[in-house]
Amino acid sequence: MKPFNKPPKTFSEQLEILKSRGMVVNDEQKAIFHLAQVNYYRLGAYWLPFEQTHSPHCFQENTNFEQVWEIYVFDRELRLLVLDAIERIEVAIRTQFAYELAHRHGAHAFMHSQYFKPLFRWEKLLESLEGEIDRADEVFIEHYQRTYDQPALPPIWASCEVMSFGQLSKWYQSLAPKQTRTAISSHFDCDEKQFEGLLQHLVYLRNTCAHHSRLWNRKFTKTIAKPRNKPLGLAQQCNFDQKASADRKLYNSLVFLLYFMDKITLQHTWRQRLIDLLLSHKNISKAYMGFPEDWQTYPIWQIKQ
Repeated sequence: MKPFNKPPKTFSEQLEILKSRGMVVNDEQKAIFHLAQVNYYRLGAYWLPFEQTHSPHCFQENTNFEQVWEIYVFDRELRLLVLDAIERIEVAIRTQFAYELAHRHGAHAFMHSQYFKPLFRWEKLLESLEGEIDRADEVFIEHYQRTYDQPALPPIWASCEVMSFGQLSKWYQSLAPKQTRTAISSHFDCDEKQFEGLLQHLVYLRNTCAHHSRLWNRKFTKTIAKPRNKPLGLAQQCNFDQKASADRKLYNSLVFLLYFMDKITLQHTWRQRLIDLLLSHKNISKAYMGFPEDWQTYPIWQIKQ
């Protein structure tokens, strides 16, 4: 261990460091402009796979700045696409959670501990939801508070709308009645335990995108478990190769996003937009995202007429 004493570098100095490590820069003025807009360490995640050695830093031959910048731009466009799908999936899951809970156990079932376990988690979830409702400026929340004096909180179909996706995931995780859990997951043709894990992964994926973090070449800490039964036929279209860490890459997430989009929409262009993005960047390695070589032959990737 030693004290940190590195001085800050100007954008020009940052570029010189990259060049000294073997990176080819075709347009230095444009490269400096990009470095002034995107932090050196944010971009560093995209050029790291092109390092031949990390200590000392040395890039593979013919690694160029423009190549790295293309990956960064591609990744940004990919994040926006993923967020678009997750937003619609989240709304659908929220709707089913509120619907099944209300119809099976009552409009305010979420306020009763017998429907959730363990008790301490339910108490934390309810306390958090109370705080969200107090801070909410939604018209439907204000209407309830002006109109009704009890129960203290609005019904689940209103209260669920101020839950974060992360909170919604935890509410489902804590939901005790198996029949209710199954009713919610069955709407998406998923096994209820698999669905619980999928929710947690989608929250993780959503947060990664919302914080503008990298998707390309990322190894996820919260992964998708290989489906045993449902969704039918989907496991064969995923890539669970642990040797290449493909089971921790983005590809499986995209397969499940496609699956969900097909379930919750009568028709959509998300598949076409995703494929167009992938094919428009032919120089960017799809293997770094866990794609198998024959991914385009799988049914999930076929454009539906």
